[in-house]
Amino acid sequence: MERLSIKQWAEEDRPREKLLLKGVAALSDSELLAILIGSGNDRQSAVELARHILSKADNDLNRLARMNVGDLTNNFRGIGQAKAVTLIAALELGRRKRAVETSQRKKITSSSVACEHFFPLLSDLNHEEMWALLTDRSNRVLSAIQVSRGGLSGTVVDIRLILREALGRYASGVILGHNHPSGQCDPSSQDRQITRQLKEAAQLMDISLLDHIIVGGENFFSFADRGLL
Repeated sequence: MERLSIKQWAEEDRPREKLLLKGVAALSDSELLAILIGSGNDRQSAVELARHILSKADNDLNRLARMNVGDLTNNFRGIGQAKAVTLIAALELGRRKRAVETSQRKKITSSSVACEHFFPLLSDLNHEEMWALLTDRSNRVLSAIQVSRGGLSGTVVDIRLILREALGRYASGVILGHNHPSGQCDPSSQDRQITRQLKEAAQLMDISLLDHIIVGGENFFSFADRGLL
């Protein structure tokens, strides 16, 4: 049977027309990706290619967000650099939207609430980053700052930078957070050392280290919950 291109589909089944007719919520993940891709290849329509890409990510948008330009261009026929960049940019916008929504839940009352702030920033990264939440005396978040960005195996942390930012924002508390791209949450000896050094340095300035959260996949580790602060 001859394969129909998207232009030959019924109008209500074409992703762009479907969005205009029924609204964006009516579209599946593959249809939304197809709009971003724009066109398929000589074997697949844009929707079929989008379905193929999603299947390789186990239909998990978080896993898809971990792919880089090389992953997309090398593994999917019809995905060039421009299309790969478009997909990555769109997924990053979604990640930032989640982060903004989370930041509106201001007061930190537990490690789970702290993790809700870090998770959108860290959960789907394939490299290590460290962030710090700066809080007032009521444990309300004043700001979130990126402390460092590293590779697969670690990142270098400048404790002076964290304390300078905390003092500049008149913060009384700091919650440290970073990710383990491996998905394992257990702290390394370096994680423990950084936590101890930051706690001791912060105390000299009357600033409390409230917790250190490690995000690994869908799980997290809290130094405070484990009595390690």
